[in-house]
Order: sequence, then C-alpha cells, then structure tokens
Amino acid sequence: MRLEMGHRPIVKSLAWPDETATQRFATALAAQPALRRAFVELHGDLGAGKTTLVRHLLRALSVPGRIKSPTYAVVEPYQLADLNIWHFDFYRFQDPREWEDAGFRDIFASPGLKLAEWPEKAAGFIPGADLVIHLEVLQDESRQVTLTAQTDIGLALLAATDSDPAHQSPALAQERP
Repeated sequence: MRLEMGHRPIVKSLAWPDETATQRFATALAAQPALRRAFVELHGDLGAGKTTLVRHLLRALSVPGRIKSPTYAVVEPYQLADLNIWHFDFYRFQDPREWEDAGFRDIFASPGLKLAEWPEKAAGFIPGADLVIHLEVLQDESRQVTLTAQTDIGLALLAATDSDPAHQSPALAQERP
C-alpha cells in the first residue's frame, strides 16, 4: 500500500563507516517480516556497495551457496523453503522495454522479495519500490546511505534502521508527513 495521499516519503540518512556496518544493517533488515513481500531499489555509482549489501542481506536470510552478481544474467533467483527472492541488475539494459520482453512482469506480481540494482534502466516499466536505498562513497571510503520509504512496507523496513543509532548520520533527516 502506498503512503496516504498528501504524505511525503519518509527519508532517513545513515553513515556506514565500513563493511561491518553494511553487514549489521543487512542483518537488521533481514529480521523485518515486511521484507518478505518488499521491492527494494538500490541506487549508487559503480562500486558503491549495492551488490555487497545484497550479499549480506541474502546471507542474513540464510541463502546457501554462492551469491552471484546478476550483471550478466540480469536476474538471479533464490528459493528458500518459505521465501522466493529475485536479485535484478538492470545495468546492461539498453531499452526499458527489455524488462517487459524478458517476462519480469510476472515475477513482480508474485509474492516474495525483489531487489533491483540500476532500476532507472527499466524506468516506466518497473513498479514503484517500497524502499529506495541510495549509497554514496565518501572520500574516506565510508558510505553515506539514504533510505526512502515509499509505502507502508517501506515504513516497516525503516524500523530496522532504528535499532543501531550509532550508525546514523549526525545529519539524520527524517521527514514526517
């Protein structure tokens, strides 16, 4: 369910000084029941840590075996006993219509967790995300992370970030309706 009309998305800013902070965030996010039916967009430049975050998240969800980047395959599916997960990487898309031609509409209509890197490459075809995560690499190699909840599911996922205030940016921007 989208946030009620007239309500702006809720934005939160976090600082991740190292990969351990990324892993802690992923573990906290994985513990949220709402994640099992979420669509999460991941934005950031090459090397920002999008795939690293997904790997930590999938490990925290108990995905066994090798977790590959879907850069060439476009999508890597994972099936757990009680959860289907799809990790998309639209980086190589040349035309957003490829999303529809590849048959992803059915995946996005089905239950489970969907994670998408480079979602802007499928703009206009991909549904709206519950949670948008933007990663920015700073000069000291730490990450500035901006989380934007766009639905009630996204709001529930933001709760995962409240448990570790030591990694919130001093410039925490939490926008309430």
